Amino acid sequence: MTDLPFRWQPPFRQALHSGWQFRACPPGFSPVSELHPAALEDTGGWYSATVPGTVQLDLLDQNQIPDPYYGLNEPEVQWVGEQDWLYRLNFTPDAELLLNEHVELEFAGLDTLCTVWLNNEEVLSSDNMFVAHTLDVRSRLRAGENTLLLLFRSVLPAGHALEAQYGQRPAWNGDRSRVYVRKAQYHYGWDWGPVLLTCGPWKPVTLTGYGVTVAEVYLPSEVTPDLKTAFIPVRVTLGGTLPVHADLWLYAELRGPNGQVLQTTELAVSEHTGTLFELNDPQLWFPSGQGEQPLYTVVVTLKSADRLLSEVHTRTGLRRLRVVQEPVVGEPGRSFTFEVNNVPVFIGGANWIPEDLLLNRVLPAQYRERLTQARDGNLNMIRVWGGGIYEPDVFYDLCDELGLLVWQDFMFACGLYPAHPEFLQSVREEAQQAVRRLRNHPSLAIWAGNNEDYAVAESVGLSGPGIPAGTFEARAIYEELLPEVVAKLDAGRQYWPGSPWGGETSADPTTGDRHSWEVWHGPMARYQDYSQYQARFVSEFGMQSAPALSTVQASVPEAEQFPESRTLVHHNKAAGPGGEPDGHRRLAVYLADNLRAYRNLAEYVYQTQFVQGEAMRYAYQAFRRRFQGPGRHAVSGALAWQLNDCWPVSSWAIIDSQGIAKPAYYAIKREMAPLSVGVQRRAAETRTPEQTTRVQVWVCSSAPTVQSVRLDLFAYTLDGQLLAQDTREVRVLPGRSTPLDDWNHPGVDGAAVYYAALSLDGAVVARAADFPEPYKYHRFADAMQPDSGLHAEYLSATTVRLSASRPTKGVWLDAGVRLDVDDNFIDLRPGEPRTVRFSTPNGLPICVRALDTDPMTITLQQGAVQGSGAKETEHVGGRA
Repeated sequence: MTDLPFRWQPPFRQALHSGWQFRACPPGFSPVSELHPAALEDTGGWYSATVPGTVQLDLLDQNQIPDPYYGLNEPEVQWVGEQDWLYRLNFTPDAELLLNEHVELEFAGLDTLCTVWLNNEEVLSSDNMFVAHTLDVRSRLRAGENTLLLLFRSVLPAGHALEAQYGQRPAWNGDRSRVYVRKAQYHYGWDWGPVLLTCGPWKPVTLTGYGVTVAEVYLPSEVTPDLKTAFIPVRVTLGGTLPVHADLWLYAELRGPNGQVLQTTELAVSEHTGTLFELNDPQLWFPSGQGEQPLYTVVVTLKSADRLLSEVHTRTGLRRLRVVQEPVVGEPGRSFTFEVNNVPVFIGGANWIPEDLLLNRVLPAQYRERLTQARDGNLNMIRVWGGGIYEPDVFYDLCDELGLLVWQDFMFACGLYPAHPEFLQSVREEAQQAVRRLRNHPSLAIWAGNNEDYAVAESVGLSGPGIPAGTFEARAIYEELLPEVVAKLDAGRQYWPGSPWGGETSADPTTGDRHSWEVWHGPMARYQDYSQYQARFVSEFGMQSAPALSTVQASVPEAEQFPESRTLVHHNKAAGPGGEPDGHRRLAVYLADNLRAYRNLAEYVYQTQFVQGEAMRYAYQAFRRRFQGPGRHAVSGALAWQLNDCWPVSSWAIIDSQGIAKPAYYAIKREMAPLSVGVQRRAAETRTPEQTTRVQVWVCSSAPTVQSVRLDLFAYTLDGQLLAQDTREVRVLPGRSTPLDDWNHPGVDGAAVYYAALSLDGAVVARAADFPEPYKYHRFADAMQPDSGLHAEYLSATTVRLSASRPTKGVWLDAGVRLDVDDNFIDLRPGEPRTVRFSTPNGLPICVRALDTDPMTITLQQGAVQGSGAKETEHVGGRA
């Protein structure tokens, strides 16, 4: 502390975001220690720069490079990432800024290898994209014009130099030198994304002046086991200079979810201080589908007399969250179950990759759109995958609001990372900053050390049973450094060394989490066999598909718009064990195994999306069905790979880069509904001697109480004749799957179609269907009636009615843009009309497709907008 007087005032912030320029680093600027002020007087070769931003984004906006996402342009822009770049700024500090005792220059994020000069004096050398830097520049700033110069070096030669020094390491995806560089790993290229080695000041650059301020507020809240009381410790760190004799007051205020002030207390004014709020009968935060998401706010205020010096608002949610690992009745290993507020929750979610490679294009509205889609698709967890970035605050704020639990990886993926002292020091700072920034979010459920790094080590014999620990040196990161950081800064939150991890090997299905890639990768198992590739928690699995037809058309030259074109193959980055492209080949196998041949691009898109949707239906049914109540949580979660895309590509995403949901999205939405029903014929060899068909039936519920529902079962021939029907009253147990007695009836051949409908309080709330497979062996439409009796019509600008006279599989509504529709990819039962509703008026022409039928286009006539009812459906001949 000091008794020196200074001016008491709130922090003064001056954003340094305008006036920047950038250029390719000219010859003579290496080594960087020989930089000369004359460089700043050079007027040639400079472009205006957007800060925050990157070189690639500015070059693209100024038409200096082609769009790397279009056609075959990706190789044409690689020179940008192989070049060093300079940024410069002349700025004048605000006079009020300089009145403060402390003046700091903050770089919230520099991508990635950057040296900074202020007024020709080197003040920073940064080598970690994920680390923010705050520099005390009070003594270095001038009253007039000042100059900032930033040199960004290419990560490739730097990574190769480290590789030469420490040795080449195994890595899946991208240039192997990436493991030495703390940059978003997917920028090096992945099996769903292009190579785009961005550089630049990708986060804000700010000057801040202050005397004393609230630097940090930490709220390690706790809910008692009986859920009746919540404790909210408030731990405050003050920054700046605290005078010995000062008229300072520090307050903490607890506000309820409605904004009402619940409690207020005064805190001691010291560098580290705090208090404790105790709250009876707290409003608890639940994951989506389990309850509401009330958020409390703690306001910490620092004052001097009547002057407000600093005020920090920090939101939190109150919940009791545990990862329960306990024996599973009759099976080896232990469960891996997320329990929230004493309730075991089946996790149905998806993996998240960054929304773009040009990260500054991703605005808050896009985060809200994508995460709201996840919530509306009945997902309750998002896994932030370890090869991307620690997402911005808005991402986690939205997860708090929407009830999406977050599985947060640290940023290591698919490689054997080094562990030399300089690397560990950088990782420690990175982890500390990430944990401090995210730890107040109630959505944050678990920290995980890496993505698939143990699997990489196992693949080369450096990890596994009997392998000495020292042979896999990055275990020093995952099993020592990171758990130490989490234990110190976020005690009470589950830490998990990696994903997958937990058993004798990372592929152990009996303990921890597992990535089940036998379908698609590995042996290319049938997606119908997902039940054979279970685990206690399946944190990755997936099936590829093309993006929407309109996404393909917008990103591929017209002459290349056919399935086997060079451009379509380029826009599928999946690779085989040797790194050779093989995504199109694998897709072709799954198409050939299940469907008859497509005849054009539109059919190819529909068929790949159909297969992906069916794969997700089988997977979520198989996994959720195994969540069978206390002691029988054999499978407690399923996280599809992946939710989203970062560019127009054939990938495992269930929502493409235009935000258009694929059929798989709706398949998952149905299987993760509060009530879902399953119906599946048993294998032919299980039939009785009387050839009775045995159909398995089950119900899944996430409700907290027992429910009584009506179950209707139907069997039809392929041409729509009703063969059998049954109705049951069913008692559904809470928070689990309930197996029901098989439906047995004689005289039905293998080509029958089975339907199940679940009704609650007189309304159908869940449906399921089982069609004979493989689909290619059967005709679901009469040759004389290629539309299968399928009828679709607009009833209004927000409703479309569907019906069919025959069993109709996979009815898909496509307007070429995002459709906010409550259901899609529908299996129609003969004679049962279905109405789908849009959350906002649409009215666009919609192409309606279904398996083995000709497409049709429906249009909304003006009369329907005015409420006159349905209009004639316009049929378009041929399979467009």
